[in-house]
Amino acid sequence: MASFNKFQQVLMLAFDWILYSAGVTDNCHVTVTQPRFQEAEHSAHTALLPCVFSAQGCSPAQPQVLWFRFFTNKHEDLCTPECINRQKFKVQASSENHYSLQINDLTVNDSAVYVCGIAFSDSGSPHSKQTGDGTVLTKTAERHNTEEFISMIIISTLLLLYCITAFTILTVYKIKRKLLKKSGNEEQRTENCKISSGRKIFRAIAQELQKQHYAEHGRQPDHLEDDTVYQNR
Repeated sequence: MASFNKFQQVLMLAFDWILYSAGVTDNCHVTVTQPRFQEAEHSAHTALLPCVFSAQGCSPAQPQVLWFRFFTNKHEDLCTPECINRQKFKVQASSENHYSLQINDLTVNDSAVYVCGIAFSDSGSPHSKQTGDGTVLTKTAERHNTEEFISMIIISTLLLLYCITAFTILTVYKIKRKLLKKSGNEEQRTENCKISSGRKIFRAIAQELQKQHYAEHGRQPDHLEDDTVYQNR
C-alpha cells in the first residue's frame, strides 16, 4: 500500500504540473469516489468497476476519464483517456457523473488496484483533476466448491451409516428368528417326550392291571402286548 500511495502522489504531481504549465486557476473542484473492494467469481468473464465523481464550479463540458492499474511492482496506464487495448478495456458512461471500466476476458492475472481519474482539461484549478482511492479487484482461482464437497461427504457418510444400521438390524432379526425357532423346536421335542413318557407309563399301568385281573380269575390272556410297542389311542 505504501507503493500505491506513492503512485497516487506521482499522479497528483503530474496533474499539478499540467495546471502550473497552463497558468490559469479557477474554482473547479472535483471529488472522485470508488468502491474499496470488488470480488469476481472464478466463472466470471467480465468485471465492471464503477467510478462516481462530483464537480463544483467546473465547466459543463464532459471531463476526461482516466484509468490506471497498479500492481505490486508496476503500474499500467489503461485508458488515458484512450484505452491501450480496446478489446480488453472499455470506459462506459452510465450518467453524467457515473463512469465504469469494463474488463473483458477476465483472468486471475487481472487482480490488481484500479484507479479512476477525472480531469477537466479546460480548468487550471488544482482540484479540477482528481483520482479516487482505487478499487482492489480480485478474482478467485477455479477450485472445487467447498460447500458442495462437504455436503457430498456428509450425505455419503449418512448413507453408509444407514446401510450399516439396516444390515445390522436385518442380521440380528434373522439370528433372533433362528434362535426362537430352535428354542420352539426344543420345547416341542421336550413336550413330545413328556407326552410319550406319560403314555408309556399309562400303558404299563394298564397292562399291569390287566395281568392282575386275569390272575384273579385264574387265567392268562392269549397274548400280552409288548411294553416297548407305542400305540396312539
